[in-house]
Amino acid sequence: MVSSEVGKELQVLDELKKLQEIDEAYAVSGVYDVVVKVEESSMETLKDLINRRIKRINGIESTITMYVNDRSNGSKITE
Repeated sequence: MVSSEVGKELQVLDELKKLQEIDEAYAVSGVYDVVVKVEESSMETLKDLINRRIKRINGIESTITMYVNDRSNGSKITE
C-alpha cells in the first residue's frame, strides 16, 4: 500500500504501472492512495523491488508491505 503526496496519486499510479514487476495497481480512497500487488520469488527480491524501485518514485511518501504466507488453496508459499 502506498501513500502519495497530495495531488500526485495518479502520477504515482502511472509510474508504478510502468514497472515490469507490478502485477496489479489500483488507486483507492482512504488512508492509502494506491494498492499494489506483486509476486516475487523471495523476500530478498521483494525488499529489493520496494527499496530500489518503488520507494524511489517521485511523489511517494510512504509504503506499507503485507505478504501472503498461505494461499487460499492451501499451498504454502516458499522462499
